[in-house]
Amino acid sequence: MKHIAFLAAVLALVSLANCTNTNKNNQTDNMSNTPIQEVAGRKNFGPNHALVTTPQPCVMIATWDKDKNPDVMMAAWAGQYDARQIVISLSKHQTTENLELTGAFTVSFADERTVAQSDYLGMVSGKNVPDKVAKAGFTITPSPNVDAPIINEYPLTLECKVISFEDGCLIGEVINQSADNSILNESGQVDLALLKPIVFDAAGVCYRALGDVVGKAWGAGKEIK
Repeated sequence: MKHIAFLAAVLALVSLANCTNTNKNNQTDNMSNTPIQEVAGRKNFGPNHALVTTPQPCVMIATWDKDKNPDVMMAAWAGQYDARQIVISLSKHQTTENLELTGAFTVSFADERTVAQSDYLGMVSGKNVPDKVAKAGFTITPSPNVDAPIINEYPLTLECKVISFEDGCLIGEVINQSADNSILNESGQVDLALLKPIVFDAAGVCYRALGDVVGKAWGAGKEIK
């Protein structure tokens, strides 16, 4: 459960509004036509500016295709849904077809060491390049818990089974989390400073490293009490 809390800190940066049903999408379309009252003293961008959900985690989703080739894509619209569940908004990809076949996937996190490979995996479709994981220089291990591949070069992986996948909204249950010893601190917990995950800056269209610790969660605010 401590690892779940860690992931919440990373994934909670993202708005989950992208995973909605058709009616909610229609409501959003209608709202976009509503005249905006500008907030005085600030630059007003309206509702559709790229900053609306930035920064975003660089989540790497791995699945098997119908021929048991490993496929990996990057997704930025992701978040924690419940204590043991995650939610990801996906349009139609090779990954979505794979999910319907296997009902399982793994999730890892792009880091400073794998920027080029992770970006490549987000640019190239498995439909066109079935061996793109190997071309990225990555190796795999079949998950022992779900029908999906683990990408060995990503040191933190969640093994997930599909709970539901409707209207582009994927909800998965985390069956197991595994971490390489290289990203564990002296207490045996995942350390972000060692993992060095990156986030997607939608405004700058670039990847950024996470910064230093600036306060203790559920602690920094005590000085105001």
